[in-house]
Amino acid sequence: MSSQEASQIVERVAQTVSTLAPRLVQTIKELVQIPSENTPPTGAELGCQQYVHERLVGLGLKAEMYDIHSVPGLTDHPAFRHSRDYTDRPNVAAVWPGTGGGRSLLLSGHIDTVPRGSAKWNYDPFGATIEGNRLYGLGSNDMKGGIAAMLVAVEALREAGVRLRGDVLIETIVDEEFGGVNGTLAGRLRGHNADAAIITEPSQLMLCPAQTGGRTAHITLYADSGGILHEGDPLPNVNDQLHYLLGRIKDFAAQRKANAPAHPLYANGADPTPVWVTKIHSGGWGMKEPITLPTTCRVEVYWQTMPGEDKKAVEREFFAWFEETITARADLFTVIPEITFPIDFLPASVSDEGNEVIAQLSDVFAQVTGEQPLVRGIGGPCDMFVFHQHFHTPALLFGPRGGNTHNPDEWVDLDSAQTTMETLARFICDWCGVES
Repeated sequence: MSSQEASQIVERVAQTVSTLAPRLVQTIKELVQIPSENTPPTGAELGCQQYVHERLVGLGLKAEMYDIHSVPGLTDHPAFRHSRDYTDRPNVAAVWPGTGGGRSLLLSGHIDTVPRGSAKWNYDPFGATIEGNRLYGLGSNDMKGGIAAMLVAVEALREAGVRLRGDVLIETIVDEEFGGVNGTLAGRLRGHNADAAIITEPSQLMLCPAQTGGRTAHITLYADSGGILHEGDPLPNVNDQLHYLLGRIKDFAAQRKANAPAHPLYANGADPTPVWVTKIHSGGWGMKEPITLPTTCRVEVYWQTMPGEDKKAVEREFFAWFEETITARADLFTVIPEITFPIDFLPASVSDEGNEVIAQLSDVFAQVTGEQPLVRGIGGPCDMFVFHQHFHTPALLFGPRGGNTHNPDEWVDLDSAQTTMETLARFICDWCGVES
């Protein structure tokens, strides 16, 4: 292809992308307005998946919805998460076949969201309200904005009449939240694979070939209570245990920050391995409950890990800290607290094979925006490790900016969604190759 032909294709794609900006906003709105909450072990992704399937079929692509339990070898795979129900929770997969001689690319995203929760929203979680440059709604940022960008990017190329040499594969998968990886795993085992993959998680327009890992522990404290009136010395109580434990969790956080192996892609982070107390629950609430000292308290602790750390080492460090914590105040803990892990361990991961993808995507991003992108690890776990560690596929995260992720009034930045869409459209041409 001559440089003049290549320039004409780029110009045609850019013009089409510009005209489809309203289509992108409308797609995000429609996705947000269809609830797809993940509430393990069940989920409600079916409506959104039907929408995506219809959109892909409307583009003239061979698209299908499939039950992930129909995939051979899924439940036997070491990464499979058990105790999940996939009734009416299909994956969606589609292929745009190339003419031959080019490289293939997979665009992937999870359609499920976290639950809306009990906290108050100022905006309707499913209203898709637009104010200024923000669209508010549950899942708008994580990650329906990114899914819309990849759908409309493909639509733009089809509308512009581009003929690709390499195949483009598209998928939306179920059950990523709460440590789920089975949807992504099913896609790989089913053979829906490519030479490289872009997952349109909300990366704040950064190129992220690395993810942190995540571990969640529930610590349940126990103590007897003699009520608010009793004789003799005060009994050990849950309040004192909790006060002490929270202070010791700060020590664990400092220990993690000092000792976790550093990775260059996280060099700019103030604390790439944070330790957070994410929930505290003790007793009932309201005037139908007596005023008394609680006898149990549950504390949810979440911490992140770096590439290179494995499950055994992470848990060994945690249990050593826990044993030291309890032993030091045996007078408080007449009953040893119980520890459970409600979510399977999510390993940190980095792509060692994705340098060519990063270089080409960086060049395209710079052409679109006039700026060089930041290349960093994302500060949270996801299912990208399945691509890296189990299928050796170069994969990275690239998606829009946004905020309040997993919180009320979640939002996505619409300009950055447009940038994501245009960058993806032009990168597909660059990576897969275009017929003149």
